[in-house]
Amino acid sequence: MRLPSRFPYRAATWPGGVARPPVKRRTGMAFETEWARRYPVRLARALVLDGVTRPAVRALASPELAGLDRIEGLEAPAIFTANHASHVDTALLLASLPSRFRHRTIVAAAADYFFDTRAKGAAFAFVLNAIPIERTKVSRRAADSAAELIADGWSVIIYPEGGRSPDGWAQPFRGGAAYLSLRCGAPVVPVHIEGTRRILRRGAKTLKPSTTTVTFGTPLRPTADEDARRFTSRIEAAVSMLADEQGTDWWTARRRAAAGTTPSMTGPPAGAWRRTWALGENRRRPGPSESRWPKL
Repeated sequence: MRLPSRFPYRAATWPGGVARPPVKRRTGMAFETEWARRYPVRLARALVLDGVTRPAVRALASPELAGLDRIEGLEAPAIFTANHASHVDTALLLASLPSRFRHRTIVAAAADYFFDTRAKGAAFAFVLNAIPIERTKVSRRAADSAAELIADGWSVIIYPEGGRSPDGWAQPFRGGAAYLSLRCGAPVVPVHIEGTRRILRRGAKTLKPSTTTVTFGTPLRPTADEDARRFTSRIEAAVSMLADEQGTDWWTARRRAAAGTTPSMTGPPAGAWRRTWALGENRRRPGPSESRWPKL
């Protein structure tokens, strides 16, 4: 049978006088992740995290954990806020969490990057238990979703910078973690992650094994007179102090924090070459046997 010469290979046009039904989005902020917290999926993810992710992290990042005693008595849920320099950060932090948090933690991930396609969204929701959030603002939908999960006992990992560092220095913190803490009453645990940029920096295509350090800080709670902006500043200062502690020692970091002279995580206001030099990523790091006595 011969087909008509003008066979409609393309979709028919929509009548101009008829309103189109709204298109239901299934990616980005509209990606549904509830299935990732059902028991069979949680069990499979736990097997992957403990049987694959943690051994891979140990082999690739050789993590040294500090400050675990500061969260020893802390019960879930909690909001873990960390600096963000590499895609390795999330796997490293999840693998470093105590077991009471490790399998009951969600990861706040950028909707426009991790959930831009159905396949990527499903992969990250399964492996990381990720939920989509707006990285440039506090979205009502994302905040409601995170608040419901916190109320149900889930802890949250949030990167207040909103994305990976472009040059190794931290970016100013945004208010999502502080807002959630004020709304839900969950404590904020500041975390500093060092060394992951040596493994996989932004734009790199290959992994390079290196050493890393994950330092947990003392849990923070907003005071009665703090709004989200002030609490965010205090969270950023706490992570900066942990960065100083990792680079020097506990005593020096506390002394500088008390004097208001903690080095800024955002780096010097200078040109790219000067910021790279000041970062000192390739300089020799102190070995475990070297003394770190307080400098008086």
